[in-house]
Amino acid sequence: MPTSNPAIRPLSELADGEKADVFVLLTAKEDLTTRDGKPYCMVAFRDAAREVRFPIWAESKLSIECRDDWRAGNFYKIRGVYQESSYGPQLMIHEIREVTDADSADGFDPSLCIPASRFDPEEMMCELLDILRANIADEPLRKLCVRILEENREVLLICPAARSNHHAFRSGLLEHVLSVTKTCLFLADKYAAYYETLTPRLNTDVVMAGAALHDIGKLREYDLVIEGVEYSPAGNLIGHILQGRDIVREHPAAAEVDAELLLRLEHVIVAHQRLPEWGSPKPPMTPEALIVHYADDLDAKYAMMATALSEAVGEDAMTSNRNPMRQRLFRGAKPR
Repeated sequence: MPTSNPAIRPLSELADGEKADVFVLLTAKEDLTTRDGKPYCMVAFRDAAREVRFPIWAESKLSIECRDDWRAGNFYKIRGVYQESSYGPQLMIHEIREVTDADSADGFDPSLCIPASRFDPEEMMCELLDILRANIADEPLRKLCVRILEENREVLLICPAARSNHHAFRSGLLEHVLSVTKTCLFLADKYAAYYETLTPRLNTDVVMAGAALHDIGKLREYDLVIEGVEYSPAGNLIGHILQGRDIVREHPAAAEVDAELLLRLEHVIVAHQRLPEWGSPKPPMTPEALIVHYADDLDAKYAMMATALSEAVGEDAMTSNRNPMRQRLFRGAKPR
């Protein structure tokens, strides 16, 4: 690309209609056909804060290059025009090539193309462990939780929570788990006091342990790749829920936990998504599992709504329904 051309800009900072050179990661490339049988390729490029997804039509001059040469997981330098439409943000590509070593002199850094948590992962891990040490009274259960997290620390510090939709970014799993645990701390204390005569009483230790470990099976469900995560063979065949229970059962410290406490913790893990179509073999059947389920569900859905609102284009009061929640959202009425 000639050097006297548009400035190199972050994709996420471009305004509608702005032309620039951008460094991006190709996160997806899928061969599809229209209802009329017309072939096209759906591609997605992103930097750390914005993703653009659009079709490359068969008659496009980029069609053959896209089909034969573009690879998801590779970084590219693109010259093009950023556009916002009712279909979402897109790029009109004028020129494209793979990133080279020489691009580092122009500011290319792979981390600038990979979305990450707003929060420091080391600080999140320390906060999570501190919460568990302070709020799980049963020593064997506390030791089990802390040891599982500490032994998986390296992966937990970087693993996304999902391939898409909620917390699908570097350190997203840890951010999600910490958020759910903090919500559960509040709810467990509230309902233990509110229903203090309930028999048996709400076990706040199990709530906290379940909150911290409800998604631990995702460490086996996913394989880390540069653009995020992809399903491992075990992830495709078994999923994270049963593997989460397996991680707990297999740990040597589990043998020291009271049998009923361990059973209640396992139930929290297998029931935390509630519905069979979401992967849970059982619905929440204990107060502890109920609290963790709704804390988990709320955190995921709030993240989805926040993302949809922040990425909405245009100035309409309502967003489109092209978002992870698959519904229109109210952004606020325009001032008159």
